[in-house]
Amino acid sequence: MPKAAPKKRNAAPQSGPYAGAAPAKTSIFKMNTDLGQHILKNPGVAQAIVDKADLKQSDTVLEVGPGTGNLTVKILEKAKKVIAVEMDPRMAAEVTKRVQGTPSQKRLDVMLGDVIKTELPYFDVCISNTPYQISSPLTFKLLATSPAPRVCILMFQREFAMRLFAKPGDKLYSRLSVNAQMWAKIDHIMKVGKNNFKPPPAVESSVIRMAPKNPRPQISYDEWDGLLRIAFVRKNKTLRSSFFTTSILDMIESNYKTFCAQNDIPLDDSPLDNAHGEDTAMDAIEDENMDEDMEVDDDEDLPAFFKEEADRKAKLKNGKQSRKKKGKVAELVREKVRRVLEDETELADKRARMCDEGDFLKLLWAFNQEGIHFT
Repeated sequence: MPKAAPKKRNAAPQSGPYAGAAPAKTSIFKMNTDLGQHILKNPGVAQAIVDKADLKQSDTVLEVGPGTGNLTVKILEKAKKVIAVEMDPRMAAEVTKRVQGTPSQKRLDVMLGDVIKTELPYFDVCISNTPYQISSPLTFKLLATSPAPRVCILMFQREFAMRLFAKPGDKLYSRLSVNAQMWAKIDHIMKVGKNNFKPPPAVESSVIRMAPKNPRPQISYDEWDGLLRIAFVRKNKTLRSSFFTTSILDMIESNYKTFCAQNDIPLDDSPLDNAHGEDTAMDAIEDENMDEDMEVDDDEDLPAFFKEEADRKAKLKNGKQSRKKKGKVAELVREKVRRVLEDETELADKRARMCDEGDFLKLLWAFNQEGIHFT
């Protein structure tokens, strides 16, 4: 007589948050890689990350994406409190269950939601095995936090991490590099291979240490970022080429008119006498730039007027639109831009990828002195 099949001891429950989960000993449920769920499984790497934070017993730590809690339990050994922000209810339940009934239970506060959209409470330090798709918004949310955290220890996709601390002339030097380094000191801590995660991601990772500058630089973030957006749209071209395009000059002219209106500065915007005459040298530069392909550095963050540039150029080439009739304000703005680039800063022939933080600060100050703003 055949024996009845024995019941599996670790069979998945028929109901609840883990219903349908695979009964494998090494996985409580299937990871959602679309949400960047790659659990750090190497305890040595987790311990090294926590050690680099140099935590104090009085610290409140923000952990982004705690997953199953491998980092969380190590943070709780060193810190006063952990605020863990988790988007997946299954993970939130798992990390809560992990400390249930232990002395650490009262020191763990799990917040369910999207960290980018969540209003965060006060914290001293941030530690994160960051979902790669929120790397950039999380970085700048942390840098904008007030009061600023003492330090952030963040795991990123290696290429993104390298862009954060890249220097002028490096291949990965970009608007992100200049922006992040303006507001924080950033250092590379360690490389982390893909086999340290479950499931392994498609790319290698790196851990960086980001210490926000204190006090914060006394400049407008929107102004600073607006200038960098223009400079880095074509980072291998000269700054003269980047600024002397019709779309950029039109944007600067509009901002200048707004500035004058707000400060009761009278403007004469009557047409130029030679508006239909010979092209100027700057017109020639604009025409040359119009024919060149744009080398876009951060396409996902590209301002709308750049995205519309291709359509505008196509219309011009097809003869559907003639050169815009320029007024005296447009000519005034062009001369101000020329004076800043060539006379005041002497950066007209320098490429954005070779400019450092000091160069961009010099540019922003000179433009502001001329009444030109980028917000």
